[in-house]
Amino acid sequence: MQHIARLQRMNHGSQFRAFSLRGDMNAKPIDPFLGVDHAWISGPTFPPHPHAGFSAVSYLFLDSETGIDNEDSLGNRNLIQPGGLHWTAAGDGVVHEEVPAVTGKTVHMLQMFINLPKNKQAEAPFVFSVEAQDVPVVHLAGAKIRVPLGSFGDVKSPLILPTDVRVLDISFESNSEVDIPVPEGHVAFVMPIDGDVYVDGQLFNLADPKASVNLPQGPDRVIRLAAPSGNAKAVVFSGMPLNQPVHWRGPMALASADALTRALSRYEHGEFGTLQRS
Repeated sequence: MQHIARLQRMNHGSQFRAFSLRGDMNAKPIDPFLGVDHAWISGPTFPPHPHAGFSAVSYLFLDSETGIDNEDSLGNRNLIQPGGLHWTAAGDGVVHEEVPAVTGKTVHMLQMFINLPKNKQAEAPFVFSVEAQDVPVVHLAGAKIRVPLGSFGDVKSPLILPTDVRVLDISFESNSEVDIPVPEGHVAFVMPIDGDVYVDGQLFNLADPKASVNLPQGPDRVIRLAAPSGNAKAVVFSGMPLNQPVHWRGPMALASADALTRALSRYEHGEFGTLQRS
């Protein structure tokens, strides 16, 4: 069953714009994803900021003009190149910042906020990444599928994830069609990235920004994607719902009000570490 979720236009100054999808206060209907931003960034936008209770994941599309410089209060710093992905599991708290490697060049990316299971929210934060050349690619008739997270067919991302999710970056040639099986139990949703993409026969594009959400209905589900009128791009997200409460406060999301209060207190007392603005 296909549901429609509106994408919100979001601008922050002159150097950040995005189409944003957010779950509700319990992350429905996209649980375990809390939100996704399809973004274009061309300069420093957000100063160093805290996260706790979930993972902040950055994936750069191959058409990005530059990379992203990622730094955190754990002492990690790395350059995410176009086509690469960086995952920050915030756990019990971390401060981080991401800025384009070259100001004035545009980074085209996804910023994904993925919930952590309750028993992992109190663990120490950690990070991992995959370089562009290590992202598996599946070539089909008229389509190319990059698999930065999870698996597709016999192809699997090298990353071991704290939350069961899959992300497929699909590029279509004109007049192509692809069937995407959905793992049993997963919520799945499709965001248009470029051009006209039909999801189970319904048109999606950025002129009318919305996403198709496919809720769990048992085994053997397939989402049919088509690009009959020109080259196009879409991303298929899916994940096993955590079905746990989400208590929000700014950039923190914990499974209980008490845990959120503790995280806020730890941050205010400097226990997340510090990071100087770039």
